[in-house]
Amino acid sequence: MRNTAKLTTAVLAAGALTFGLTACGSDKDSASGSADYSGPLVVAASPTPHAEILDYVKDNLAKKAGLDLEVKEFTDYITPNTATEDGSVDANYFQNQPYLDDFNKKRGTHIVPVVTVHLEPLGLYSHKVKSADALKSGATIAVPNDAVNEARALKLLAANGLITLKDGAGSEATPQDIAKNPKNLQFKEVEAAQTARSLDDVDAAVINGNYAISAGIKPAKDALVLESAKNSPYGNFLAVKKGNEKDPRVKKLAKLLTSPEVKKFIEDKYQGSVIPSF
Repeated sequence: MRNTAKLTTAVLAAGALTFGLTACGSDKDSASGSADYSGPLVVAASPTPHAEILDYVKDNLAKKAGLDLEVKEFTDYITPNTATEDGSVDANYFQNQPYLDDFNKKRGTHIVPVVTVHLEPLGLYSHKVKSADALKSGATIAVPNDAVNEARALKLLAANGLITLKDGAGSEATPQDIAKNPKNLQFKEVEAAQTARSLDDVDAAVINGNYAISAGIKPAKDALVLESAKNSPYGNFLAVKKGNEKDPRVKKLAKLLTSPEVKKFIEDKYQGSVIPSF
């Protein structure tokens, strides 16, 4: 039976003051060299596949390794980092390096990766056409509205010949960086979590792997085009606030997340829709 706590952003916000005070105390202890690493390791995670992978570790591997693991689910891409920064949780597992770099830069946080676990290929999906080539002139495509995932979506479309990006378009590319758009595609920017829900309202949508799986979509089977896993910078990792990498509980979890057992679990459960990165 799953014992995963599910928190919404609103609930976390309501407890932010209390957690913040606790976090301040932890920072002080760390500065004096007496950091308290006792108690359960609380990890924020997206429901699918991150929390599912953590639940597998909790139910099958953690006890033997002497790790008390608590998993808290979040459905957005912001709260897990802010909660890790303020000490509401000890770690998080949901993001990739380009997203984290952008987040730390814009929000002044100090989150660092610990170990990379898996890749969720980004995909283009549609309820209206069976192939990318079948998209009509002027078709509307929903893309994530955060800087990194929007750029990633545009790169996916460019890699498959639907658009051409300007030279030098990098990890913050937007539709303004499109050099050629032969189908005159229109772009609807929505929150990443809403892209799957937008499929009935647009001609196609670029959806992050975790949200696709949560919506019952099978990326390896259903995508019109799918991001290549080769040399990808978008592996998802366990992350902590800088300075907490030495937490022995974090080290235990990092070892378990990259174990042969977890690799087999990912391969068996997700059938190519989630790919181990170790």
